[in-house]
Formats: sequence, C-alpha cells, structure tokens
Amino acid sequence: MGKVRVPLFRTVRGMRDFLPEEAELMKYIENKAREIAQLYRYREVITPVVESYELLAAKAGEEIRSRMYTFRDLGGRMVALRPEFTASLARLVSNKLRNKPKPLRLFCVGSLYRYDEPQRGRFREFWQSNYELVGSDKPEADAEIIMLTNSLMNATGLKNCVFKVGHIGVLREILNEENLKEKVQNEIMQLLDKKQYDDAIKRVKSDGASRKCVIALKQLMKVKESGVFETVKRMERQVRGFERAESAVKNLYEILELVLESQKIDVIVEAGFARGLEYYTGMVFEVYVPQMDTALCGGGRYDRLIELFGGEPTAAVGIAHGLDRITLAMQKQKTWTKAPRENTVIIIPVKEEMKKEALKISQKLRSKNLQVESEVMGRKVAKALGDADKRRISYAVIVGEKELKDGAVILRDLKRRKQQKVKIEKITETIEAANQKT
Repeated sequence: MGKVRVPLFRTVRGMRDFLPEEAELMKYIENKAREIAQLYRYREVITPVVESYELLAAKAGEEIRSRMYTFRDLGGRMVALRPEFTASLARLVSNKLRNKPKPLRLFCVGSLYRYDEPQRGRFREFWQSNYELVGSDKPEADAEIIMLTNSLMNATGLKNCVFKVGHIGVLREILNEENLKEKVQNEIMQLLDKKQYDDAIKRVKSDGASRKCVIALKQLMKVKESGVFETVKRMERQVRGFERAESAVKNLYEILELVLESQKIDVIVEAGFARGLEYYTGMVFEVYVPQMDTALCGGGRYDRLIELFGGEPTAAVGIAHGLDRITLAMQKQKTWTKAPRENTVIIIPVKEEMKKEALKISQKLRSKNLQVESEVMGRKVAKALGDADKRRISYAVIVGEKELKDGAVILRDLKRRKQQKVKIEKITETIEAANQKT
C-alpha cells in the first residue's frame, strides 16, 4: 500500500498565523497601548468575543452589519463575533456599571471579526485597543481622546501622523432641521464615509430637502485643508441659519483649541467627513500616515448609544486603534527595532551525566530574572554554541564535570568571544558586570 497522504491545512481566508517576530511586534504595540491606558487612568475590562446579534447590529451601520460573522448557537439564539468594541462597552455601562461614579475611563484590547475582502492592512480577524470616556459631554473629554491617541502614536515611534477631524453633529443637525428620517440620515452618512459626495447630495434631494439644505451641504463638502481654525470658521459661515449646526461647529472649535494648545498635533479638518458607524453624534476623527491610505485609528463622540441599550442618557466618546495597521505602519517607517537581549542565556551540559545539574542551574538563573533556555537537542558543545550565536543569545553556561567539582561553570560571552570560569553563585553578578562595560 502506498503512503497515506495527509492534507496540508492552511489558515481560513482572512485569518493569520503570527510567527514569533510578528507576535513580538504585535505584543510590543499592545503593551504600549496598556501603558498609555495607565498613564491616562483608563481601567481595563474584558468583554466576550461572542455577543447578541441584536446588540452588535443595533447601530453598527449597514456596511458592518452585512459583514458580521453571525450564527445560531445550540440554544437557538442569534449571536455574532464582535466586529468592534463600543457596543459591548455600552452594554457593560448600561448594565453592570450603571451606578458607578462618572466619568468612567475604560480600556480593552483584543481580536475582532468582519467578513471583509482581505488585502494589505485589512483582515477578517484583526486586533484593536479601545478607549472609552463615559459620562462627560464637555469638549475636554473629546480633546483627551485625541491627545491620548497622539500619545500612543508617539510611544510607537510613528512619524508624520495626520489627524483628520470632522463633526457628525454639524451634518446631522442640518438634516434634522429638514426633518429627514434617521434611516435616510444613516444612508447619507454611509455615502459620505465612502466619499460618494454626489450620491449623498442626490439622496438628500430625493427626500425633499430644501434648496438651502442642499447648498449648505454642498459647500460643507468643499471645506477642508485650509488651516485648522480657518476651516472651522468657513464651516461656521456655511451653516448660518441652522442654529443647532452652528452650535456643533462651536463645539468643534472648542475641542480643537484645547487639543492644539496642549500638544503638537498635525490636524486637518474636513467638514464633510463621516464615519460608517451609525452611533456617532459629535466630533469624529481618524489618523493616517503618508505611507498608507487606510486609517490607523478611528473614533468619536456617541451620546445616545448607552441609552439605546437600556441605560440612563449618558454622554460618551471613544477611540479604536488598529494594532494590525499600526504594526504595518511601523514596518513601513522602519521604526521597529528589536530590544537588545542583554541577559539571554543558554545552559549546555558537556555530557549526558551533567543534564540534571544543568537544569538546576537554569532554574537558579531564572529565579534571578534571567532569560534562560536549556540545550535539549543532545548537541555537542561546539554545535550548540554555534546555534546559540546564530539566534543572538548573549551568554552560554557550559556545565562540565571538572568545573562542577569546584562549584563552577564556564561562562562564555558570545558577543565578545570571551569565556571564563565562574562560581555558580556568581553567574548573574558576572553577567551584570559585563553588561555595564558596554
């Protein structure tokens, strides 16, 4: 009989394996996200990957609703893999955190799922860090979310980040004054998100909007990239006569004033800028780098979502940072350099009889917070040293019978090509002294 052929399994389309160096970079960015959360006093929460479909679909927007991974569980319930974090956090606030004092500063990080067409920087399983500031409708809350995002961009070493900022409230308040239904407004926002401006105007006209409304929206869509505060003033001129839209422009001005007086940030304002999620009510923004045409981060204000899920009327603003895209941006900008491994050690027994002692020594060194691996392939010393050198291990501890009789080992510095006999209890001290000389 011939050899049975075992099928070669591959990852499901749109899903990925992370090899050690890729995983190291992803975890590096995740750790930076956690550091920023701690600096700004955001407390981490963990929410389920699987949520009620009804919850996730409520305000996700048609584009995301159509791309969710949905299924019925064994109890017959319609559920879905989370496509974003905000709905889960709004559920948490409206339920288990409803009586906690405000503001709430919440942070979470993890995997999300959308059935998108896979391409560079876009996958069906992707990772985000998410920050939500709940309970404040003040412009300083919006400013904090923008500043926090800038802090993370700086922490990752990314250069030339551009913050594109708009205000959904300006657009929605014009449409509200025309009494356009929410469903129609959502369709218009989806078109604006895709930059289909002509189609958006056609949709406004088809629902019977006034000439005044159409002209205001057309003019707003032309307002961008002429200096931050000059752009906002142009927006103000275009919405005169729409009282609540004027108030929204004033809110945007206050937010940007707070941000730009506190941090150095490259900001452009686009009056016709909208995001696909339907729950936004105020300031929205995204972050770009010149090397990529997809946003690294996106977020904004949503003041009605928590109430929709049964909570009290609660103002909120948040941001999602795409860890995959930040990873790609760092690779493109070459800002990622692996940290030097000053204290990595391999323990090599000279003979089989030395294995037990080698393992004892490895445990002693780990208790001193050294990164240690044991030679487990049965290699000869020379071959084990060559392999360790290729893998950038810094030190080798060679456990030989003769040295052990004196309570010692051979410590080889693989970077400097030097070795010495060292008492076992002095290994850590000797490595630290060698590191200080470099």
